[in-house]
Amino acid sequence: VKSGQQWDAPNGWAPLQWVAAEGLQNYGQDDVAMEVTWRFLTNVQHTYDREKKLVEKYDVSSTGTGGGGGEYPLQDGFGWTNGVTLKMLDLICPQEKPCDSVPSTRPASLSATPTKTPSAATQ
Repeated sequence: VKSGQQWDAPNGWAPLQWVAAEGLQNYGQDDVAMEVTWRFLTNVQHTYDREKKLVEKYDVSSTGTGGGGGEYPLQDGFGWTNGVTLKMLDLICPQEKPCDSVPSTRPASLSATPTKTPSAATQ
């Protein structure tokens, strides 16, 4: 629905991207989960490269554009975007070589990436 409201197209929200990728992975759709993850991270990275900030929501119909619509302006530095971005980077970056930005090439699937061992603090 393109109503001009913030929850409608073309806006994509970090927590919903996370839920979609996790759900797909839980059902064995690792390639599709990687595609969702990769597209979201690419959008976040391109927006960050241009604006030097993370934002609340993203326009998923184009790359590198914050979302719009709703009753207030686009919010900067939104916590759930920060958290989902870091967690998705953990999923696609090998444990032995963590990354702080999107790698230059897309990994084949989330299942192809090494699983991180939980730290003592999280056990």
